[in-house]
Amino acid sequence: MNENDTVMLEIRKEEANDREAIHQLNSIAFDHGPEAVLVDKLRITCQDYISFVAVEESSVIGHILFTPAGIEDCSAVGMGLAPMSVLPSHQREGVGSRLVHYGLDYLRDAGCPFVIVLGHPDYYPRFGFEPASKYQIRSQWEGVPDAAFMIAVFDREVIPKRGGVARYRDEFDEAM
Repeated sequence: MNENDTVMLEIRKEEANDREAIHQLNSIAFDHGPEAVLVDKLRITCQDYISFVAVEESSVIGHILFTPAGIEDCSAVGMGLAPMSVLPSHQREGVGSRLVHYGLDYLRDAGCPFVIVLGHPDYYPRFGFEPASKYQIRSQWEGVPDAAFMIAVFDREVIPKRGGVARYRDEFDEAM
């Protein structure tokens, strides 16, 4: 199945009764890495997170999380995309693409100035992400490949002309 096939898929904001399914999804999708615990922790520590789920036949099969992110010397607050996950049995069906499109459209409409992502350089450019280095913006973490740290800029006026270090929330440091 590909992205253009009709899948009875609903994308919506996370609800409280989705949380256990999201935890299980992230645990499975990331091979029991730190992502599931990170999402649970961010729900507690970050009141400004935005979380969407992809639901098929009343089961959560995909999830995407956005949390506030900043750039040094920039007063505007953007968002960081992480993590985004899809159940392995539903990967390569366009679920992740639909989640990313939905989330970015939502944020753009809400006036979010930019979104950063540390992800696959062959995947995220299709959504408007560019290497952050184009704007002289660097990741807070050492050793991140230039091509993997990207930004989608919705308001170029807020991006510092001299660039700077972009930062996810501190909770991400423990997961890196």
